[in-house]
Amino acid sequence: MNTPVCIMRKSLTSVFAVALALTATAALAQNQEAQLNPVKERISDQAINADLATYEQVQARLKAINEGGRPLRDYHLSKAQCWLDVSFHEYTRNDRSSFPQEALDESTKLAKGMEQDLTNLPSDTALVNGAAKLRPDLWDRVAKLKSHPQFACAQQQAACAEVELVHAGNEFNQQQWRHAQPYVQIAEDWVAKGEQSAQQCADTQKAALAAAAVPAPVPVPAPAPRVVQLPAPTELSFANTKGIDYFANIVFNFDKYQAQDIRPFSRDSLQRLINEAKSGTTKIEKIRVVGHADKFNRTGHKDYNADLSRKRALTVQQLLVDAGLPKATISYEYHGDTEPVVQCDGKLSSHFEAEECQLPNRRVEVMVIGTFPR
Repeated sequence: MNTPVCIMRKSLTSVFAVALALTATAALAQNQEAQLNPVKERISDQAINADLATYEQVQARLKAINEGGRPLRDYHLSKAQCWLDVSFHEYTRNDRSSFPQEALDESTKLAKGMEQDLTNLPSDTALVNGAAKLRPDLWDRVAKLKSHPQFACAQQQAACAEVELVHAGNEFNQQQWRHAQPYVQIAEDWVAKGEQSAQQCADTQKAALAAAAVPAPVPVPAPAPRVVQLPAPTELSFANTKGIDYFANIVFNFDKYQAQDIRPFSRDSLQRLINEAKSGTTKIEKIRVVGHADKFNRTGHKDYNADLSRKRALTVQQLLVDAGLPKATISYEYHGDTEPVVQCDGKLSSHFEAEECQLPNRRVEVMVIGTFPR
């Protein structure tokens, strides 16, 4: 990100306590914009907790819209959720640009329209924060998908592909292709899955129409019973397309590596990744777990940060195994402090702020790579 931001430690219990305290004003909040604290103020427990409570409120609104009867696969509800997810993702990675707020604005605008049962909700996609428009071919494929006769079967995939393309464009503007390409890959996979879903629905409809056109069979006497040896059932055929299907960054408290030291919002992100990976929509080929550390080392041992990143990777690997993901597919690696995503060389008022500024570097990257059915 352009300039680092310092996020203070706080337990999940405290975050939920703030959210619960705001429940009484939920109705009022629905008529207001969800506003994050200014970047310069995101250095205190109070400011961070208020922002996390804002995210919780918007998530609760989307949940209520779904419980009111709008399906999760609906284009606008899917898009609102994806905007919320990328906003939260970049907020937790200390993006100090306007991207987290502008992406959150897109989510709340859609939420407000759905709450009011508007029938003319927009289907265009804003390039928030001046995001570059990468991969015109993918944008064209999404446009064709949205005009497909069976678009109803691919609404979620189209919506999230558009949002991830904007996400990638924002990352490209800030840190070029190395940071943009994981999100381009996610967008590619969303588009491919959407095209596949639309085609499957078209094929199903075609088969149903053909069956309806066939005359009713003339009854014939039942043949004598006989034993028939059936062939073994074939496995579900999967396409050869491979890519990053799900991605999450898991960040740890300073100099820590155990499960209880994972920041609460990162644990939520990990759980979402696990739920998606276990949903059955992807045949998992590999789960790649990569551990990292920040630059601080108070021990004097040159290999300390490498070992710390290894322990973090092993912790996340075990959480994935405990959640029921296939252990044989999970590999881990660790890079110590050699691949930072933020630099914290600015003027910081305390060593604690310097530690918090390095939060995005104390991460474990989880990438689920797989194939999806034909």
